[in-house]
Amino acid sequence: MALPSPKKNRGNKRPMLNMYWMYALIVLSLLGLYYFQENQLVVEVNWTKFEQAALDGDISKIEVFSESGIAEGTLTKQGIKNQKIQINNSLTDAGDAKIKAVIPSAGKIQDKIDTWNSELQKAGKPQIAVSYERGSDFVKILYYFGPIALLVLFMLFMSRRMSGPSGSGGIFNVGKSKAKVFDKTDGTNVTFKDVAGLAEAKVEIEEIVEFLKNPQRYTELGAKIPKGALLVGPPGTGKTLLAKAVAGEANVPFLSISGSDFVEMFVGVGAARVRDLFKQAKEKAPCIVFIDEIDAVGRARGKNPNMGSNDERENTLNQMLTEMDGFGSNNGVIILAAPNRADMLDKALLRPGRFDRQIYVDLPELTDRMEIFNVHLRNLKVDSHLDVEQLARQTQGFSGAEIANVCNEAALIAARNNKSTVETADFMAAIDRIVGGLEKRSRVITNDEKFAIATHEAGHATVTWMLEYGNPLVKVTIVPRGRALGAAWYAPEARQIIPTQALLDTMCGMLAGRAAEELFLGQIGTGASDDLEKCTKIAISMVTMYGMSNRLPNINYNDSTGQDYGFNKPYSEETAKVIDEEINRIINEQYERAKEILKQYAQQHHQLRDMLVVDEVIYHDDVQKVLGPRKWKSRTDEIMELNKQDEQQRRKQITVSNQEKTHDTVSDRDDNSDDDADPGVPPVFDGED
Repeated sequence: MALPSPKKNRGNKRPMLNMYWMYALIVLSLLGLYYFQENQLVVEVNWTKFEQAALDGDISKIEVFSESGIAEGTLTKQGIKNQKIQINNSLTDAGDAKIKAVIPSAGKIQDKIDTWNSELQKAGKPQIAVSYERGSDFVKILYYFGPIALLVLFMLFMSRRMSGPSGSGGIFNVGKSKAKVFDKTDGTNVTFKDVAGLAEAKVEIEEIVEFLKNPQRYTELGAKIPKGALLVGPPGTGKTLLAKAVAGEANVPFLSISGSDFVEMFVGVGAARVRDLFKQAKEKAPCIVFIDEIDAVGRARGKNPNMGSNDERENTLNQMLTEMDGFGSNNGVIILAAPNRADMLDKALLRPGRFDRQIYVDLPELTDRMEIFNVHLRNLKVDSHLDVEQLARQTQGFSGAEIANVCNEAALIAARNNKSTVETADFMAAIDRIVGGLEKRSRVITNDEKFAIATHEAGHATVTWMLEYGNPLVKVTIVPRGRALGAAWYAPEARQIIPTQALLDTMCGMLAGRAAEELFLGQIGTGASDDLEKCTKIAISMVTMYGMSNRLPNINYNDSTGQDYGFNKPYSEETAKVIDEEINRIINEQYERAKEILKQYAQQHHQLRDMLVVDEVIYHDDVQKVLGPRKWKSRTDEIMELNKQDEQQRRKQITVSNQEKTHDTVSDRDDNSDDDADPGVPPVFDGED
């Protein structure tokens, strides 16, 4: 059953009773009773005293309640003093105080009042006004039983609220599922056209939608529809976006829920919500159920840190396993799930029959990044000369979410500079902002510190340029960004298998900054802490994971599942000592290697250092002029050369076109439209603390 569209019911909305209204009503009632008791003070006296007060002129008005046989007299200010009526233990001459008494004879009360008025008239005092009321029973009931009635109404309201519909926060419906339902009339407005790239993943997802649309096509051959599919991949790659596209494309109900919605402080709530979720799914079958962040409840059992206590997450997982593939049947219900860490999920959850397929959503390739850029550029006013392919090549390793952030940051930068369109330079600045952080030119740096930073960064550039597997340099800067005082951008090659020498060259390039400080400054500083951390991690991985150590070959001590070793090391103390020695040996060898390269190219290093001190930023072409062409050309170098040739050709065409139209020189803006654009800013960022 489809849920009503919120737009259709917009005109029939009625004001909902809020809890704060009830609290306000109770407070106002208590205040009313308080003021009624203070300002409407009624003191009961006998008839003799009441008659004497009337004859003395202390009463200005009398109200006679014939049914109850009571007379109430409103006292004057002088009457309050004469009767000595006290409020809050103090004499008062203000307020609306009254005295009341039982009437001896209801039929003769008017005669009494007439007698009092005649006596008062003789004494020259004001006469008493009289009024008759039917009775004060309702006022008494309201006065005595009003607070009790309010308390009963409050309890009824709370009980109805607690037993309200699912999702209202009621304690009696705490076990109800919180899944959002999307159907034909209330979809997500996201289709597969909005999902750029991910060609292989979309093929499998589209096939799942086809299973539900045309099941006979598969069941006629005896095939069974898969019960579940797991979307696996790094964050930001579009797993949830794919699920939204399924909800928008499929003509079947779509239930969406997060894994954290099953977790509550009450025992048994998670399992109850799982049962209710699958109950709704069976009623709406055929349908799709999407569980986002399923690793919140799907972690491997037996790893509870509470040391044997009852784990609510495990109970929820057990119920989910039973519902997905137990004695009951879930025909027509397909489960989609998106974990952040599939390696931490329970093995029983991943087996065929529950999640039959694992759809890998990896980081986008070059063509995928181009498609993603085209999707996010649709709503931007971009320059007509913007090269999307160049942007895609310079954002290697970016996820779809990061590319979307690049486009948004570029638009913000263009608007900040009062530009009419978003240009290439804005995208380059956006990539710099995302990778390295915001420039901090206001940070105070002394000349000695600036010289040391330039020496450090020039060391990176010199050594990396001379290594076979060194990543091609794009830009080096000594302008502080984020927490880094200096930074270097590289364009790494997309390698599926990294050889040993590539890891060693990477470590050598990272240690070159510290080596340059020791050689040319005579002392080392704290600026290389980030380089040392990365270098140490690479060395540890080479020894303990990849088996690239001469003394410990072909051994992997890493546990990719995180479930086998626990608190115990998989090696002895002697082996641990060997591991430490091998890590130190590898790092020291690459450090000495970096020093040897710097000694050989000391003059070129000093030229780069001086350029950095003066210009603060140097690019690929500047380094090439000083160090010469690289001996080993990588695919990235070839791409950068092709981009440079294409850019030169494009500028010539623009110049010729403008000359034909205006018969004049090209404006400075046309000549320099892309001069400020960096040659390329890939995601590898080597920043110094």
